[in-house]
Amino acid sequence: MLVPIFAIAFSTAIILILGRGDPKRRRTARLPGGGQSVRTRRLLAVLACLPGFMCALSGDAAAFFIWLGGCGVAGWFVALGFGQARQDVA
Repeated sequence: MLVPIFAIAFSTAIILILGRGDPKRRRTARLPGGGQSVRTRRLLAVLACLPGFMCALSGDAAAFFIWLGGCGVAGWFVALGFGQARQDVA
């Protein structure tokens, strides 16, 4: 049970980094800086998916589906958190 939890934690950290450096979010929030480049965002997206690929390649379907659901929920919470932070500033 620890494998999917660590996989979700790793992917969530990468999703947070992606959300923090999103150029569109930074532009609409009028934050300084241009955000992350396309190459950086693609690399981070691959890194966020890597734990899921490892779970799938190991043949542990349950860990893969737990990771998949956990990352979906974490992504929604990250988007919600960045949205709330933007509303607090405005």
